Amino acid sequence: MNATMAFKKFAIIVVTMTALAAFNAQAQPADSSVPVAAASSAKAARKADHMLEKAVRKALGKDKAVDVTNLTVRARNGVVTLLGSVPEQGQVDAAAQAAQGEAGVLSVNNALTVKAVAH
Repeated sequence: MNATMAFKKFAIIVVTMTALAAFNAQAQPADSSVPVAAASSAKAARKADHMLEKAVRKALGKDKAVDVTNLTVRARNGVVTLLGSVPEQGQVDAAAQAAQGEAGVLSVNNALTVKAVAH
């Protein structure tokens, strides 16, 4: 097959695909709720995660047994992850208990490490 024939076949395919796409295209009504609902749901989930992170940070800050200086809290769908370091092993356990005690926390992934504070 020479280049001219190949180009003609390609052109026919492109025109056919374009025509099919135009034929199948349907206008979406302005009040279509599917994309809006998905975006709204995702936004609500992010907000809930943020609020849960904030609540856990607040609980950890109130817990005198936990040094929160190098501690980060992440939440996703009720699963809280504790990241960073604390000076003593007991604080790792105390942080997990404080986080688990917050309303809305389904589980805690405790990724804290023990790192002695330099004096």
